[in-house]
Amino acid sequence: MATDMLKRTKENSEHYTWGDNCSGWHLVKSKGLSIIEELMPPDTKEKKHYHQVAEQFFRILNGTATFEIENEVVVVQKGEGIHIPPKTKHLIRNDQNIDLEFIVTSRPTSRGDRFEEPFNE
Repeated sequence: MATDMLKRTKENSEHYTWGDNCSGWHLVKSKGLSIIEELMPPDTKEKKHYHQVAEQFFRILNGTATFEIENEVVVVQKGEGIHIPPKTKHLIRNDQNIDLEFIVTSRPTSRGDRFEEPFNE
């Protein structure tokens, strides 16, 4: 495989939209590993959920992320990251007036492994 095919940017990666006008670009998309660059406009958030198997790591590229993890609120600044273990209820939101940009790494992929509120426990 040519090494230029291994180089990934937003411009040469699969794009999708989610939530309230949020964007994602699949930089790596395999069963064992998912790396996505995401953009959340101001005042957006996702639904609280958990992954049964996948663990995730969020690295903030620009802006400030507010996470709800279980019953705790955690603010993660540009240049910081946070690890979300499997089975941990969480959501990310952008409470700021600028775009929030981040990389989310999931191992294995979180596709098909997302359980949203209301939780049946």
